[in-house]
Amino acid sequence: MNFKFEFLPALATAVVILGWFVFAGILLFRKTPKAASEQKRDSKSIVGLILQALSYAVVGLFHRAPFTPISSGSRAVAVSLSLAAMLVAVVSISIVKAAVKTLGKEWSVAARVVEGHKLATEGPYRFVRHPIYSGMLGMLLATGLVISHWLALIAAIVIYFIGTVIRIRSEERLLREALGPEFEAYARSAPALVPGLY
Repeated sequence: MNFKFEFLPALATAVVILGWFVFAGILLFRKTPKAASEQKRDSKSIVGLILQALSYAVVGLFHRAPFTPISSGSRAVAVSLSLAAMLVAVVSISIVKAAVKTLGKEWSVAARVVEGHKLATEGPYRFVRHPIYSGMLGMLLATGLVISHWLALIAAIVIYFIGTVIRIRSEERLLREALGPEFEAYARSAPALVPGLY
C-alpha cells in the first residue's frame, strides 16, 4: 500500500471507535422526558436483543490484525472500504441521534407501549420504521469493515438480522394492538429497516 494511504485503516478504526463512544453517549446521556406509564411490554424482544449483541461479539472476536485493511489485494478497494466505514459510522450515529430525539419518552430497550403512545413518523421515521436498528446495523457494518474478517462480518450481519426481525415483530405487534389502522397505514408507507431491502 502506498505510504500516503497507510494511515487510512488506522483512521477508519479510530473514527468507528469514536462513533461507539458517541453512540453510547446518545443513549446514556440523552434528555429523558417525564416517564409515561407503561401500558404493555413484550419481553420476547429481549431474545432479539441478545442476538443483536451476539452479532457484535462475532465481529469483535473474529478480528484481524489491528489497523489492517479488510482487503489486502487492491489498494483502491482497501481505500474505498476504509472511507465507506467512516462514512457509514458517521451517518449511522446521526440516524440514531435523530431517532432517539424523535422518540422521546417512548424510547425503551424492551418492546413496549406507554400511556398516550404516539406513533413516530417524523425525522428518520419518515424513511424507515426502525431507524435505531438501521443505525445499529450501520455501526455493525462499519465495525466489521475496520476490525473483522469478512466471513465473520457476514455471519454477524445474518445473526443481527435474525435478532432484529424478532425485535421488529415484537414491537410492531404491540403497535398494531395499540394503534391499529394508524400503524397499518404507516407500515405501508415506510420500510422496516433498509429502504428497498426490508
